[in-house]
Amino acid sequence: MQFRCLPTAALVLVALLLAPVSAASAAPGSTLDEIRARGHILCGVGEAQEGFSEASDDGQRSGLDVEFCAALAAAVFGNRDAVKFWPLSANDGFKSLQSGDIDVLARGAAWTLSRDTEFGARFTGVLFYDGQGFMTRRGNAISSVLELSGASVCALPGAMGEQGVAEFFGSQRMRYQIVTQESWDDVVKAYVAGSCTVLTGEVSLLAVARSKMSSPGDHIILPELITKEPLGPAVRQDDPQWFAVVRWTLMALIEAEELGLSSGNVDAKRAATEPEIRRFLGLEANLGQALGLPRDWAYQIVKNVGNYGEIFERTVGAKSDLKLERGLNNLWNKNKNGLMYSMPFR
Repeated sequence: MQFRCLPTAALVLVALLLAPVSAASAAPGSTLDEIRARGHILCGVGEAQEGFSEASDDGQRSGLDVEFCAALAAAVFGNRDAVKFWPLSANDGFKSLQSGDIDVLARGAAWTLSRDTEFGARFTGVLFYDGQGFMTRRGNAISSVLELSGASVCALPGAMGEQGVAEFFGSQRMRYQIVTQESWDDVVKAYVAGSCTVLTGEVSLLAVARSKMSSPGDHIILPELITKEPLGPAVRQDDPQWFAVVRWTLMALIEAEELGLSSGNVDAKRAATEPEIRRFLGLEANLGQALGLPRDWAYQIVKNVGNYGEIFERTVGAKSDLKLERGLNNLWNKNKNGLMYSMPFR
């Protein structure tokens, strides 16, 4: 492109038009500006998903997705309560995100190619690794899905039920009998009645079903998954700065656990000498500046909400009714199967 004959004013205009735009320096009217002016984040969550988003009798919400939005509010405002929740059905989540009714969709939706390309959304990371698994009675002395040859399986029709069973057992050349029901409640009832050896479905659903049984401890969820259902928060495609804020809030939860920082010790750790801890807490670097956040944004997340392990345990893990093992949701350096891994804070 030739600019030699253009007047000076035109050259200046061309330079301005071609200048790169930094995501950190959001233009007026950006999502972060709107949130700050409003005074709270609008977070889309599930209507009633035990362990992920559920409301108490007084309307207070709890769960893994709810805690993530609280962490996001802490990053932006230093206050975990600066968030309002929009309970949404599976069909309404991405529509509400596209229309601008919500700032972030935290409802447990699996990250797939079509949702990441056709729905006008961008997934920022994985908050919970879910997938199709199996539950059986502890007395059956089964510890692996590879020991299920010849078993009878209670399942829903479709991809996350009967089809997944057929594909897995076929690939392993294992025999099985299928027992299907049209509704999840009826599938669970068939299992409880002894109509099958194992119950299959998404692990999060299996955990909820187990928690409601008369003797939850008599049932075990086998460790392997036969499908991938990575669940995580999504934002609109039109604001790279807000995308970065949501992504790095998730990373901060994971990084805090990697660094051994928790809601109980983070104040004491401000006196730490380790460079990575001081950098993370904003004591020797201002990593928040690139995101448009306060210098101590990561400290505020840990102080207000805790690290990823803390929120996992109290919402779906050992301290919750679901009693899920960490499994794939463990840190990469704490368990050979763990997939939780933060990108470097530097």
